[in-house]
Amino acid sequence: MSVDDAALVRLCLLGNPDAIGILVARYHSDVFGMCVRLLRHQQDAEDVTQEVFLRVFRSLERWDSTRPLRPWIVGIAINRCRTWLGLRSRRPETVDFLDETLVAPNVNANETRELSAEIQSAVQDLREDYRTVFVLFHEQGQGYEDIARAIDRPVGTVKTWLHRARMEILERLKRRGLVEEETRRPTSGE
Repeated sequence: MSVDDAALVRLCLLGNPDAIGILVARYHSDVFGMCVRLLRHQQDAEDVTQEVFLRVFRSLERWDSTRPLRPWIVGIAINRCRTWLGLRSRRPETVDFLDETLVAPNVNANETRELSAEIQSAVQDLREDYRTVFVLFHEQGQGYEDIARAIDRPVGTVKTWLHRARMEILERLKRRGLVEEETRRPTSGE
């Protein structure tokens, strides 16, 4: 069944199980991927992803069909991740896994892998707002306007947070010696 989002939502509201499955399949990887990146824990991301789709279906009748569905769903996912992070910060967390992107690369690993691992680690260390915008833009491929709608902030704020996230990552890579400082051009007396 290939239908646009508005028609798919109408079918879901009528209780069509095929439409419900299609809607979940259409947006599941985006929601789950973002939850993993924001929560940094696969099991938490699985739980939150389920919560997101429960909320989506409970709130579907309130979706404005003149607006894109994806940013609306992403907005719900971001809010659920924020809530989850708030709850998690209030309870002790046991370390039950090591995310392979945070493991230091082998000394013999090639520079590309080392750089990639360091970037992933730097993204994880960004403050939550910056990380959310960075993930939505660079990993989910969303535009400024869609991100602004999803996080309920002005486009200017999205651009500022994205720029700051990039600068923090770049500074970290420079400190680690993985990217070179801009070279100074010699003056005529040198």
